[in-house]
Amino acid sequence: MLRYLTAGESHGPQLSAILEGIPAGLPLTVDDVNRELARRQRGHGRGDRMRLEQDQAQICSGVRHGLTLGSPITLVIANRDWANWQDVMAIEPQADQDIPLTQPSPQREEGNRKVVTRPRPGHADLAGGQKYDQRDLRNILERSSARETAARVAVGAVCKRLLDEFQIKVFSHVIQIGQVRAKSPLTLPSPPWGEGWGEGDFIPQVEKSPVRCADPEASRRMVQDINQAQKIGDSLGGIIEIIALGAPAGLGSHVHWDRKLDGRLAGAVMSIQAIKGVEIGLGFEAARNLGSHVHDEILYEANQKIFRRKTNHAGGIEGGISNGEPIILRAAMKPIPTLRKPLSSVDILTKQPFQAAYERSDVCAVPAAGVVAEAAVAYELAGALCEKFGGDSLGEMRRNFAGYVEQAIRY
Repeated sequence: MLRYLTAGESHGPQLSAILEGIPAGLPLTVDDVNRELARRQRGHGRGDRMRLEQDQAQICSGVRHGLTLGSPITLVIANRDWANWQDVMAIEPQADQDIPLTQPSPQREEGNRKVVTRPRPGHADLAGGQKYDQRDLRNILERSSARETAARVAVGAVCKRLLDEFQIKVFSHVIQIGQVRAKSPLTLPSPPWGEGWGEGDFIPQVEKSPVRCADPEASRRMVQDINQAQKIGDSLGGIIEIIALGAPAGLGSHVHWDRKLDGRLAGAVMSIQAIKGVEIGLGFEAARNLGSHVHDEILYEANQKIFRRKTNHAGGIEGGISNGEPIILRAAMKPIPTLRKPLSSVDILTKQPFQAAYERSDVCAVPAAGVVAEAAVAYELAGALCEKFGGDSLGEMRRNFAGYVEQAIRY
């Protein structure tokens, strides 16, 4: 079973992740992880933190001489800004921590604690403070911050390496920011990928775009709208599309709710900070069409001895099981809730109205969210792959996979 945990605060010394279940013998280097971390930090509309951090991972366990050992893999990403926050985020008890926040404290007046008592609308600040009975909301915002997604991207990078061994590729692109929308490959007459998708025009165009959008005109207008939002101290959300190519039929299961691949993928993507909606294939559009226009007719290609769908409205998943077609998801991201022109809030101590506290933030993080969503999808697909073809070593998984492919050809 594949599983992982992340730990760490936004302004703490580091982010950490432990990933368990990767088979022994998988080629893995720190560069595999750092490439994905660098992709997460790019994108027009990101804040100053991205230029400051320049994330680099360390692999601290589970790998020797470039190969995984089958034991838990520990990934560590240092927070370079930690030097400026050592007093605020100190582990040791503080001299003033027993003094009620409503009373003066020299330490707090010097700014060493940077106490937060004004919850930001759209964040976990208030709900988390109520749940954990915290009067300093920094104890909530530090962990609920999207900074945590760096650790998830590191985990996803390892999972992508496993998927690569079975020719499964996961990528993403932006199809909407604010009111500007580009065409989705799902709506095109023929998708812009095939046998050599990685060497074609589509993926390079996405990575070259400052907003990770393959449509040049839409990309230009998205940049303009982000610049305008920045000028007025506001923020923008959008929609990303995540595509997995090469996944075999048979990942996931129909027999239990928690084994359905679509449910697992949707839950993983929905768990990303600021994601408010997920759809697979046609998604909500399917509800507006007749069944004859929604369901994918089945074909058989005798020369390749495989079943195919005439269309892919199901997004590659039927009955909770992958069907061999490209797996396609879309996720809607709300605008970043930390605004330079803050919304009204209420101080949790005085109960008086105030403008919400402002922490350094992005104007638009939709391009980065696509990279995080890739990691979430890669983890779930890698987990389903391990369940289906599980083994203690990569060689064992390959043998199991080859046997399944032969069985599928005979079906």
